[in-house]
Amino acid sequence: MTKRSVTHAVFSLERTYDAPPARVWAAFATDSGKASWFSGPEDNWTPLERAFDFREGGRERARGKFHNGPVSDFRAHYHEIVEGQRIVFAYDMFIDDVRISVSLQTVELEPAGEGTRVKLTEQGAYLDGYDDAGARERGTAGLLDQLGVALERAPAEA
Repeated sequence: MTKRSVTHAVFSLERTYDAPPARVWAAFATDSGKASWFSGPEDNWTPLERAFDFREGGRERARGKFHNGPVSDFRAHYHEIVEGQRIVFAYDMFIDDVRISVSLQTVELEPAGEGTRVKLTEQGAYLDGYDDAGARERGTAGLLDQLGVALERAPAEA
């Protein structure tokens, strides 16, 4: 019998972007905006599947393969969307079809001068030693950094 375990953790990250709230919101709320930053590293990632239904009750999926590595599969369900202000969703992460975590994430946006402050809070159950809060926090921080690069590169749909 395989030994099962779960590690519970909460982390919060904040970023302030030099982009108006409508642009930052669009980067979360539109298919092209989200695809511009929410993916694996360009030099080590092949997308396999992407679905985006941004509405309360909607689902999102981002599945891809690391070159010479595993398949990562993000499956989300949107619970609450407050236009321009807040997104609450739950998501499962899989590596090679093995569930490694279940998380609840809240993303909050607010004006910060001419820019936008984003606060992200995640409550996670990290399963069977496949993942931990430290690794997930670092990965999520990297995604928020990619969002910053995407916002600098080109405006998202508004």
